[in-house]
Amino acid sequence: QVQLVESGGGLVQPGGSLRLSCAASGSSINVMGWYRQAPGKERELVATITRGNSTNYADSVKGRFTISRDNGENTVYLQMNSLKPEDTAVYYCTNDPRRNYWGQGTQVTVSS
Repeated sequence: QVQLVESGGGLVQPGGSLRLSCAASGSSINVMGWYRQAPGKERELVATITRGNSTNYADSVKGRFTISRDNGENTVYLQMNSLKPEDTAVYYCTNDPRRNYWGQGTQVTVSS
């Protein structure tokens, strides 16, 4: 059984930065992804990363967010810079593309 635990969310002003972490246990995962869900909206892709460090980003976060991973620690990170109010959401990590495992999510709020 895979368990995913996210951390690192919080309240930040526009233009600020946050770093999210997702620790996976129970099994190694080839492709890990970050998704987010804002109130009243569907869950959407933020970024994915393979075990070989190939990455993919949503257009809305390209140039601002960076996904990375530590295979030894089975942890994936999301460095978020130049945050905007529209980045406000609950951020989740998952195993991509099956997405049958999800963490509990971590709230990111961008507001002045």
